Amino acid sequence: MPNYDYECLSCKHKFEAFQSMNDAPLKECPKCGQKVRRLIGSGMGIIFKGTGFYHTDYKNKSSGNTAKKDSSGGSCSCCSDSKCPKSPESNK
Repeated sequence: MPNYDYECLSCKHKFEAFQSMNDAPLKECPKCGQKVRRLIGSGMGIIFKGTGFYHTDYKNKSSGNTAKKDSSGGSCSCCSDSKCPKSPESNK
């Protein structure tokens, strides 16, 4: 059941009401008894449950090993060529 935000048109009092989606909107302010309007809100954000929602969940297990080889002076990480301009050896 969602929370709905309301605002009184008279005294500008803002409040929330925990209602079913099938309930009729409230009509009067609990503070002064005047007419209220239901505000349009962004609602609750999306909740992701389970695995697979982080970039590390799909990370290749062997990618950590290739990074160690590249930092020790091995071949280029983009094309495995030691003469590539992006390779660590060409920057020396």
